Amino acid sequence: MGVTNRVARFRDQYWERGEPGRETPPALVASLYKLWLVGLLLKLIGSSWDVAWHFKWLRDELAPPHMINTLGTVIVVGLTLFHTYTGYGADKTALRLMQWGTGVFLVALPIDLINHRINGLDITSWSGSHALLYLGTAIMMAGAIRGWIKLYPTGGRWRVLGLTGLWLLFLENMWFPNQHQEYGVLEIASWDRGDPYAEPSLLQFAADQIGRPVDRESIVQFSLPIPDWVYPVWGLVAAALVLVIARRTIGAPWAATVVAGGYVAYRLLIWPLLGVADFPLSTVPVFLLLIGLAVDAAHLGRLPAPLAAVLGSAAVTGLGYGGIWALQALDAAPPILYPSAAATFVALAVLWLVADRIKVGQTPRGSLVVA
Repeated sequence: MGVTNRVARFRDQYWERGEPGRETPPALVASLYKLWLVGLLLKLIGSSWDVAWHFKWLRDELAPPHMINTLGTVIVVGLTLFHTYTGYGADKTALRLMQWGTGVFLVALPIDLINHRINGLDITSWSGSHALLYLGTAIMMAGAIRGWIKLYPTGGRWRVLGLTGLWLLFLENMWFPNQHQEYGVLEIASWDRGDPYAEPSLLQFAADQIGRPVDRESIVQFSLPIPDWVYPVWGLVAAALVLVIARRTIGAPWAATVVAGGYVAYRLLIWPLLGVADFPLSTVPVFLLLIGLAVDAAHLGRLPAPLAAVLGSAAVTGLGYGGIWALQALDAAPPILYPSAAATFVALAVLWLVADRIKVGQTPRGSLVVA
């Protein structure tokens, strides 16, 4: 059967108006959510390449990484429209999250384009328009995760493996802005050794924006314009909270370590690929493995939840800051403000306690292959 015939058959079978939460054939649920994984994976690949691209060349809306990201976005938008019209494969809450997330993302796109037209180069991952893109992606992913937990057919490895993959993608989206500092510190190092990653036109443009010649000060401003406390505070708090909730929904003893390890493995995989393609490199936050271990360890004992949250936050803070320090000493890592560890601990402990009060769904225990 040709593609056209299969599409027509699918349309005739499922393209009908319905309310969210309607009974959905298990095979259709599985297909829809595997497409969610494909769309979000394309967005991941495109965004990963995009950071390296913008530390080498001036911005270009038609750059290949944008096209890959756009393809993933088209798939996600199409799925959201299908869920909305037919009511298949999503309950009301999951659908609202998908709709709101997709809506925020699509609104953020023209805002980001206008921002670049007005302000020129906007390399920092921490701009307001970029934050809207991350927020929209996070909300739509939350909808996909809820839909997967509630509706994906039980039995088989895909239920848990796919959910683990979604949480890995969610962790990547939360960590993504920190990549600016991870690329920036090596951009400065490339300048210092006399072989800058960035093309001369990009360096000149960045220098012109702050009214300086192309010198080390302009390179530092271009590469690390973010205060040193942001990298550890945002990264460790956001990553730990994601891993706490991921572990509980996956329902396996070492799930947080698997999610964190999967993200680190992905970053280590694309590192040589970018290098071979002559793109800028970044440091890799291998210390996230320690964060995953700390989160898992906090859940293994029979400690009262408040004590587990406080001890877990202390472990995440100590291991996180220690891991960044070790990476700085052994290779390279973004500069950090060490006194910010107090803020990291307090913020994480409070938010962890809040997360303890949120009821989340869970996959059948023991089904994760690493349990």
